[in-house]
Amino acid sequence: MLYFIVLTQRCNLKCIYCGNEPQEEYGPENAEFSIEDLKKFISQDPEANIEFYGGEPLLNIPLMLKIMDEVPANHYMIQTNATILRRVPPEYLKRFDVILASIDGRPEINDYYRGKGTYNRVLDNLRYARSVGFKGDLIARMAVSEHSSIYDEVIHLLSLDDPKFDHVHWQLDVEWSYPMELTWKDFDGWVNNNYNPGITKLIDFWISHMKKGEVLGIVPFQNIMQSLITGEKAHLRCGSGIDSFTITTNGKITACPILPANEISNLGDIRTTFYLDLPGKESIGEPCLSCDIYDICGGRCLYANKTKLWGEEGFLKVCKTVRHLINELKRVKPIVEELLNTQIIDKDDLFYPPYNNGCEIIP
Repeated sequence: MLYFIVLTQRCNLKCIYCGNEPQEEYGPENAEFSIEDLKKFISQDPEANIEFYGGEPLLNIPLMLKIMDEVPANHYMIQTNATILRRVPPEYLKRFDVILASIDGRPEINDYYRGKGTYNRVLDNLRYARSVGFKGDLIARMAVSEHSSIYDEVIHLLSLDDPKFDHVHWQLDVEWSYPMELTWKDFDGWVNNNYNPGITKLIDFWISHMKKGEVLGIVPFQNIMQSLITGEKAHLRCGSGIDSFTITTNGKITACPILPANEISNLGDIRTTFYLDLPGKESIGEPCLSCDIYDICGGRCLYANKTKLWGEEGFLKVCKTVRHLINELKRVKPIVEELLNTQIIDKDDLFYPPYNNGCEIIP
């Protein structure tokens, strides 16, 4: 299973869509669990993968290095804003299998959301990581909001050569705060005139490269197309509560990194819980379970499903973006199948990820 380990709630940025406010219900500001307890818990799982999380996890590098030295895992990964990645010793950077770096697209868009100069700092640090030997999967982890053009942001990130991102995925800035008008002036207009048309254009761009034998690493397209082709049924593609769990700063266990460690979402504790007792304790609910595309979508987001901060109507507004994405991928499915059958592309390049690496998949 995948274990997100929250090293700290602190962050060195104050992004528009986040605000950088540590909250007591998510646990102490900094990790207070013992390495011994963590090792005992994770060592139960022979298929354990570890992903460092925050806040900004690199504000607690000593603990991260200690975990990498003492807690065994098949894969070590990190979700980071990458602004201080140079502080990680090269021998540890080389041990990461995946770096998910927060970057929101073109320089002006990224810096609008994340702060002036962050675009260049992130890219400089990622170049450094590559230069000292990081050979793993480099993923651009985008947040997409009202100033974003999904087509332009994704194309820009995929066009970069130094550093070159292996994959791009994104999450919509939706249902994190209430009311909707707090962060959006015209969500419906943006979806209808910007986002959904951009998704269609991006899928056509993806297919045009595929016809030339190149599978661009656009994570939502790859993973959903895999399900459409294989017929496999999806249930929360992020894995929350299924094969993905979070260890909070006080050692409590939740299904998802953004679910608070309170009495509602507390699934256990690393000091007392057996890992195989975790799956199924928290799961998606209505209206997802009755939806006609549930077996493909899998439920967009456990947090949004549980909280519904935009209400039922707002929740369904976001669902329309998922429905459009899936319908457009169904449209090009015959083309992809033909490209696979004629061996112009290989399923090993198309099907992604090979294991749960922290990509939420459904935007």
